[in-house]
Amino acid sequence: MLTINAITVRLGGRVILDGATATIPPGGRVGLIGRNGAGKSTLMKVMIGELEPDAGEVEMPRRTRLGYIAQEAPSGSASPFDTVLAADSERASLLEESEICHEPHRLGDIHERLLAIDAYSAPARAARILIGLGFDEDMQAQPLDSFSGGWKMRVALASLLFSQPDVLLLDEPSNHLDLEATLWLENFLKSYPGTLIVISHERDLLNNVVDTILHLQGGKLTLYPGGYDSFERQRAERAAQLAAAKASQDAQRARLQDYVARNSARASTAKQAQSRAKMLARMQPITALIDDPSLSFDFPSPDELRPPLITLDLAAVGYNDVPVLSRLNLRIDPDDRIALLGRNGNGKTTLARLLAVQLAPMAGEMNASGKMRIGYFTQYQVEELAGDATPLEHMTCAMSGKTPAAVRGQLGRFGFSGNRAVAQVGSLSGGERARLALALVTRDAPHLLILDEPTNHLDVDAREALVQALNDFEGAVLLISHDRHMVELTADRLVLVDNGTATEYPGSIEDYIDFVLGRNQPKTGEPKPKGVKLSKQAMARAKEEARALKKQAGDAEVAVARLQASLSALDRAMFDPAKAAPDLARLTMGELSRRRGVVAGELEAAEAAWLAASEKLDAAA
Repeated sequence: MLTINAITVRLGGRVILDGATATIPPGGRVGLIGRNGAGKSTLMKVMIGELEPDAGEVEMPRRTRLGYIAQEAPSGSASPFDTVLAADSERASLLEESEICHEPHRLGDIHERLLAIDAYSAPARAARILIGLGFDEDMQAQPLDSFSGGWKMRVALASLLFSQPDVLLLDEPSNHLDLEATLWLENFLKSYPGTLIVISHERDLLNNVVDTILHLQGGKLTLYPGGYDSFERQRAERAAQLAAAKASQDAQRARLQDYVARNSARASTAKQAQSRAKMLARMQPITALIDDPSLSFDFPSPDELRPPLITLDLAAVGYNDVPVLSRLNLRIDPDDRIALLGRNGNGKTTLARLLAVQLAPMAGEMNASGKMRIGYFTQYQVEELAGDATPLEHMTCAMSGKTPAAVRGQLGRFGFSGNRAVAQVGSLSGGERARLALALVTRDAPHLLILDEPTNHLDVDAREALVQALNDFEGAVLLISHDRHMVELTADRLVLVDNGTATEYPGSIEDYIDFVLGRNQPKTGEPKPKGVKLSKQAMARAKEEARALKKQAGDAEVAVARLQASLSALDRAMFDPAKAAPDLARLTMGELSRRRGVVAGELEAAEAAWLAASEKLDAAA
C-alpha cells in the first residue's frame, strides 16, 4: 500500500500541491495525469524523497524498493549491456563476493540467493529489454559515450526496467522512443509484476496499461477507475453535474439576494431578510471544472499552389558523401497528410531535412515549387528558445518588418495574448514553449508543415487540440510521431523508412502495429499457393492442435486468476491484518512474506504459460 497523505508543496511562493491525498494498492497500475505545470513531476520527486514537502508525507511498507530514472543520463566507456546488468546491485554484489569467498557455508548462501533472484538468466533478460528498446547486438556492446542523449536515456530506462523495483515510477517514458520501442514498452508494462505509477500523455498507453487514473488539478488528486477513455467519460459526467449544481446554486443565490434587497428595510420582514443574508454568507460557491482558454493551435492558411509541391525521383540523401537513404521516389501534393514510420536511426529525420531543403540530394532529382513555403518543427527549436526573452520578443524578431498587430495576431493564434505574450520563456511550461515554437515556424503560413515529434511536451488535451488544428490546416503535413493516436487521426498516407529507402506502406497504422508486434503475420516458410486446400487429415490435426492450445490457454488463465486472488489476499493480510482471511491471520509476517514469494513465482510461471499458449493460438489463427 502506498499512501500519499495530505502533501503540500510550495515552490517560489506558489502552491504546487495543496493537501494532495491518494491511496494506491499493492500491484496498482496508475496513470498520473494533469495539465503541463500541474505538479506531476513534483509529486514524483516527493515520492522518491528528492523533494521535502512543506506538509504531509508519503507512507509505504518498510524495505519497499522504489525505481525512478535519474535526470542525468548514464555516460562513460561502459556498454549499454554492462550498464543494464549493473543496475541489479544485489546480483552484482553477490557475484563479486562469490569470486573471493572461500567459506563454504557463506558460498552456499550466496549461490542459493543467486538462484532465488534468477541471477543466471539476467544476461538474457537484459538483452531482451535492450533489443525491445531498439539496441541491436552491436549497439549493446558500444560505449555509452558513443550514443546521443536520447539513446542514453533509453539505457537509463532499460536499467530501471531490469532492476524490477517494487514500485516503478516512470515520468514520460516514451519521450525518447520511436513508435516501435513505445509498442514494446507498452507490452512490457502490461505484465510488470510490481506497482506502476506512470506520468504519460500517450492516450493509447493510458488505455492499454493502467487500471486507474490519478488526476492532478489545482493541487488536488482524484482517483478514477479505468483507463484514459473511462476517465474522460467520468470527467465529462462530473463536469455536467457540477455545471447543473452551479446553475441551481446561482439561481438560488439570485433569489436570496433579491429577497434581501426587497425586504431588509421593512420591519415586518427584516428578520427573515437577515436570516437569508446569513444563509447567503454561509453558502459555499460551487466552482466549475477549470478549462484552459489559452490552449490553442490555429495554423494560418497558405495561398493555393498547383500540385505537386515536391517530387523525388531516385533521389539519395546523407551526410559527408555517405548516403543514408537512396532510390527515393515520392510526391507530395498540397492536401497530403503523410506520416513517416520506421525505427529511430533509419533516416526519418534525414528525409524530413531533405524535404525541408536543409539537405541537398546527393543523387537523383528533387523538384519543388518555387513559391512553396515550408514550416519545419523539431524539438531542438523548443530547447533553443531564449529563456530570458518573451514570446512577443521572439515573434517580433522572427517577423521583422511586420506590424505589431500582425505579430500579436500570430501569437494570439497559439494562446499567447495579454500577459502570456510578455512572460519570460523560462517561466513557461514545456507545452507552452512547444506552442511558441509552432507559432514561430508557421508565421509565414507554410504550404508544407513538417513536424518531427511535436507532442513530446504536450499533455493529452493539448495533443487533441493539435490534432484538431492539423485537420483544419489547409496545407500539406508531414508527421514524424510515436503517438499512434495522432498518426491515426491525422495521416492518410503512411511512408515506411527502412532498409535505406522510403516506400509507401499499403496498410493502416493498426496493420503496421500488428506488423511490429508480430501479430497476424504469415507463417514462416514458403507461402501456400492460392487455391491449394489442406487435406482432411491435416485439417483434423490442425483442429485438434487448436483445441489443445485453447485448453492450455484456458487452464493457464484459470490458474492466473486463482493465483492473483491468492496474492491479493496475502497483500491484504500483510498490510491490513484486521481484514485478513482466517487461515492467513494466524501466520506471522515472515510466513506471509515467504508464502507471497512462492505464490508470486507460481503466478509468473502461469502468466508465461498463458502468454505462450495465447501466442501459439494467434499464430495458428
